[in-house]
Amino acid sequence: MTILFLCTGNSCRSQMAEGWARTLWQGQHQALSAGTHPQGMNPITITVMAEVGIDISDQWSKSVDDINLASVDVLATVCDSAHETCPVLPGVPLSVHRSFEDPYRAGQDPQADETLELYRRVRDEIRDWVAELPGKLASPATHPAS
Repeated sequence: MTILFLCTGNSCRSQMAEGWARTLWQGQHQALSAGTHPQGMNPITITVMAEVGIDISDQWSKSVDDINLASVDVLATVCDSAHETCPVLPGVPLSVHRSFEDPYRAGQDPQADETLELYRRVRDEIRDWVAELPGKLASPATHPAS
């Protein structure tokens, strides 16, 4: 199964989801990420993922237009803006949505406690969701977006 994690900027939340998926799924499923309006990688995102032993420094910000959608089985939007502007992609059979707070709104000072606290909280929330996602997608009794 190939899952495309989509957010607006593909600079933070979708990048975290891709990094977690590659680590947690250990090759059982493929993870990609993209944005509706890519903004480049957020360096704080790279830092907080490295804190938990996940190196995403080789990932880059991509547009959804750069993705071969024929290879995607599931579109997983991780922000409301991407969900609203790109709710359906032709050829992608399943879509799920889970909105995560935008850490960028806390500021961009990598030394500020409140900035790092929000990035870490969102990172951990995404970890929990990504860890459960394949099981939820395989279980018809469970709504996958929850």
